[in-house]
Amino acid sequence: MVDKAIMRLSGIQKLMGLLAGLDVLQAFFIIGQAYYLSSAITGLWSGESLTTQGPAIGLFVLCYLGRHLINYFKDERLDSYAATQARLLRRQLLTKLFKLGPQIVQEEGTGNVITMALDGVSQVENYLHLILNKMVNMSIIPWIILAFVFYLDWQSGLVLLIVFPLIIIFMIILGYTAKAKADRQYESYQRLSNHFLDSLRGIDTLKFFGLSKRYAQSIYRTSESFRKATMSTLRIAILSTFALDFFTTLSIAVVAVLLGLRLIDGRMELFPALTALILAPEYFLPVRDFANDYHATLDGKNAMQAIQTILTKEEIKKEQVKLPTWSADSVLELNNVGMAYGQKEILAGTNLKFKGYQKVGIIGMSGSGKSTLINLLSGFLPAKEGQIKLAGQEVANFDQADWKKQLLYIPQNPYVFEGSLRENLTFYTPNASEADILEAIKVVGLDELLAELPQGLETKIGNGARALSGGQAQRIALARAFLDKQRRVMIFDEPTAHLDIETELELKEKMLPLMANRLVLFATHRLHWLNQMDLVVVLNEGQVVEVGPYAELLAKKGYLYQLKNEMGGGVNE
Repeated sequence: MVDKAIMRLSGIQKLMGLLAGLDVLQAFFIIGQAYYLSSAITGLWSGESLTTQGPAIGLFVLCYLGRHLINYFKDERLDSYAATQARLLRRQLLTKLFKLGPQIVQEEGTGNVITMALDGVSQVENYLHLILNKMVNMSIIPWIILAFVFYLDWQSGLVLLIVFPLIIIFMIILGYTAKAKADRQYESYQRLSNHFLDSLRGIDTLKFFGLSKRYAQSIYRTSESFRKATMSTLRIAILSTFALDFFTTLSIAVVAVLLGLRLIDGRMELFPALTALILAPEYFLPVRDFANDYHATLDGKNAMQAIQTILTKEEIKKEQVKLPTWSADSVLELNNVGMAYGQKEILAGTNLKFKGYQKVGIIGMSGSGKSTLINLLSGFLPAKEGQIKLAGQEVANFDQADWKKQLLYIPQNPYVFEGSLRENLTFYTPNASEADILEAIKVVGLDELLAELPQGLETKIGNGARALSGGQAQRIALARAFLDKQRRVMIFDEPTAHLDIETELELKEKMLPLMANRLVLFATHRLHWLNQMDLVVVLNEGQVVEVGPYAELLAKKGYLYQLKNEMGGGVNE
């Protein structure tokens, strides 16, 4: 019922001790509430005046207020603790995802990872609040109440004691069924998240090939599968709640009947009978509360287990090496390097050498291994075999702090943060001057955008603020690179893949000057970039098939020549 990972959370023992102490106090308030209420009713039934019952009524009110004040305090404390742990868990998850790199996102699915980091952590927060409160309540309050009922009337106590384990067994049986349903529901939710996001990302391509309606039907079928799994889980939840309410109500009725018969026969006094009857529903209340919220905690438990699975994954072994700043004499070597992608080997036996301020084009069809090679060079993925040398020093992988400090990475879809245009432009260089920012805007062609913004550089962009086109987002990424004069290595992962050719050619004019005096690793499937490259690496089916200057490779009439003819040539070649 309770995930073991909860007991490893920081401060959990202290919190559990506090909750246990409060529940003991609350149990006494509940007993006092029943005791003084019965005392007042019994006194009035015996013909005493309302005034004489004033102290009993006052003590009843105090117990009632004390009980609910404890509930309020526990809720506040649990809210604070769950929110703190949720923030910490989200930070740990994002840190782990960053360390593991894009491979883990590909394995788990982008939609699933996003849902896990946002909704999943919120579900864990709700899970922590509910499960800690309900479990401690169920473990302490009923037994203190039961002991007092035994003190008042051992027969009523015996009925309550016999029924409680039966209800627990019934809860366990239905709980396992509900868990199986909830697991299927969560798996369906993961598929829906991945499917929807993948379809949304490729909507332009799907529309271009006339497949958007077919994929809309596919999303509909996936969402229907999730709906059915949800309704199936809800049916079990409603059934178990009904059954639990039925058994607890029946048990209370049995206690009431037995007490009533003995009252009629004169074998029992009104005060203990009434007190025991008032306490009977309170005895079952913690277990009913737990059962009612149990199904609400299953999603949170599944989310927590999914997050823990990622947090416990082994990271790439990081042997940090002191590396010099990249210069005109620096050399990067890959000797017989190979990588593993699941069960498949990629780039096996790769030998590459880049020197100084070369511009290296990495070309190949979709799925040829361009992004994999870029992820290796960026430090996101490890090499399975071979030797890597940076500036004459052997390193285990490219996940080196001194290497990453020198990188400017521009992906297909640069991220635009929810903030001002100034904050987005100065992401790498927060101390950039106004003059430098305006120069960068002019160089990358963001003048028109700046003129349209009502608050200039302070205008909020990104997410729910002002929307940007793909070309504008790429220009912002280029401006970030222009402002950073220190980083000497630029890595592009098909930065113009989703742009129309006119926008791409316009951006090309802005990008080429930024590549001067830098090592540039440029993955693309657009041939017109290759004329500006000093070296071209040609990939096919996960292997390096050709390396050399563009003109020489075309003269050889090898794979690049064949690729160019198949693609109908390039623009501005």
